[in-house]
Amino acid sequence: MRVVIAGGHGKIALNLEKLLAANGDHAVGIIRNPDHAGDLRDLSAEPAVLDLETATVDEVAEVLAGADATVFAAGAGPGSGVARKDTVDKAASALLADAAERAGVRRFVQVSAMGLSRADNPATDEVFAVYLRAKAAAEEDLRARDLDWTILRPGRLTDDPGAGQVHLADEVPPGEVTREDVAQVLAGLLAEPIALRRTLELTGGNTPVSEVLSRL
Repeated sequence: MRVVIAGGHGKIALNLEKLLAANGDHAVGIIRNPDHAGDLRDLSAEPAVLDLETATVDEVAEVLAGADATVFAAGAGPGSGVARKDTVDKAASALLADAAERAGVRRFVQVSAMGLSRADNPATDEVFAVYLRAKAAAEEDLRARDLDWTILRPGRLTDDPGAGQVHLADEVPPGEVTREDVAQVLAGLLAEPIALRRTLELTGGNTPVSEVLSRL
C-alpha cells in the first residue's frame, strides 16, 4: 500500500510512517523543509518536498499519482498566526482533497480535532478559535466530496509513550491521547476499508486499538 501523508514531518506523521514501514507499506511524506528529508528516509519513508500553501493542484496530484490512500496530518502549529490557520488547516486540506480527486485516490483520512464548537465560546482565545473554525471548515469541505473519507478527531495530544488502548467512537468524553496511539489508529483505518464517511473521536481508553477498530 502506498500512502501519501501531508504534514510528513509532524509527530503523528513520523509515527505513522514508522508503522507503515513495519507493515511493509510505502509511506510518502509531504514536507516543506528539505532539511527534514533525512528524518523520513531514516524511517524508510519517501520525502516529497512541496509547500502546500503555494503548490498547485497538479503538483500535489503528481505526488499522489499511484497512491492507495492519503492522510491529511498537517497543521500550522502553535505559535502560528491567524492567516496560517486558514492556509494550512483549512486550505491545504482542501487542496489535498482536490488533488486526490484529480489523481483518482479515493481513500482520504483527515486528522482534525475534538471540541470544534469551542470556537463560539467567548472565553476561547481568538487565534485558537480561528484554528477551530478552520478545522471545522476543512471537515465540511471533505464531507461534501465523493471520496472514501474518514475524519479522525483526537483529543488533547501528548508525547507520552503509546499505551495501545483507546476510546474510539462517534462521540467520546473529552480527554487526551498520545500521538503514538493516534498513529496506530490511523494505520488501522488505512489497512482495512472501515469507517468510511464517518467522523470519529479518539482519546486514551481501556480497549486495545485492534479491538476498537474491529468494532467499526
